Amino acid sequence: MNIREYLRQGHVIPAHPLALDDEGRLEERYQRALTRYYLEAGAGGLAVGVHTTQFEIHDNGLLEPVLRLAAEEHARAGSGAALIAGAVGGTEQAVREARLARDLGYHAVLLSLRALRAASQAELIAHCRAVARELPLVGFYLQPAVGGQVLPYAFWREFFEIENVVAVKAAPFHRYWTLDVMRALADSGRAHEIVLYTGNDDHILLDLVLPTRFSQAGETLCFAGGLLGQWAVWTRRAVELLEEAKRWREEGAVPHSFLLQAQQLTDANAAVFDVAGEFRGCIAGIQYVLWRQGLLPSMRCVSDHEVLSPGQQQEIERVRAAYPHLTDDAFVAANLGRWLDRVPV
Repeated sequence: MNIREYLRQGHVIPAHPLALDDEGRLEERYQRALTRYYLEAGAGGLAVGVHTTQFEIHDNGLLEPVLRLAAEEHARAGSGAALIAGAVGGTEQAVREARLARDLGYHAVLLSLRALRAASQAELIAHCRAVARELPLVGFYLQPAVGGQVLPYAFWREFFEIENVVAVKAAPFHRYWTLDVMRALADSGRAHEIVLYTGNDDHILLDLVLPTRFSQAGETLCFAGGLLGQWAVWTRRAVELLEEAKRWREEGAVPHSFLLQAQQLTDANAAVFDVAGEFRGCIAGIQYVLWRQGLLPSMRCVSDHEVLSPGQQQEIERVRAAYPHLTDDAFVAANLGRWLDRVPV
């Protein structure tokens, strides 16, 4: 796969969750079912071993089996979707994880810098270069509320000089910081090579239709697709919404109805990601939605601290009732038995 050209087409790439039983053990049957769900929903990629998969799996022995299960289902389906593996930790660990992903057939690595919050810019860039030597690299601006750090324009301007960078996931949940990434890409002269993916779950549909230009004669930039935790739920509908966004972007006129859905999706995400609880329940909210649909055997997370916040369940039920057009409950219900019953041979 030419991952650079493929990502430029614009795809829905859900951040793949983790299926655990009530005792906290990996539930392979449900883990496979999740992958089947995403692929049949029309996702153009899978991001595995990322924040939504729970970063703890990088330290408890689950990373390899979780990456392998997704790769096996991807191969079994004959899917043309991109496989993107998350890598974390210091340089030695991140390089080792990138090599593991490469050996399992992954096409790119999404690199988290959360373990290097005390590093200098030079150290961060050296770290990124080392990982990029193993696999094509997707940059990742993770919001500080869930373990990220503020990465200024100067960092991104230098980051985009790394030859094997193919994309960037901008997920600072912040308009100014998102513009830092976009301006750095524009100034790098590589906007035709490096593609923008939104990770701003609070601004998904608007990111996908809003053009940005930093000078009168400058190139117009826009997010091609999204790599999102929000798209780990209601994925079938996410695929349809991305196609709508592409159409309105091409036509240069966005209808009021689409703008309305953009605001409704932000409201829904506020519930799923637990904005009221300062994002403490963001992973648990995703687990709850999938569990309620029957796609997970439990809401259990690796960490005992990853649970729904007080009132979060009620908020999720509120947005489910208010915006049924944003969900894919019927699609899941019609196919769930098949996804769970199909046994690998």
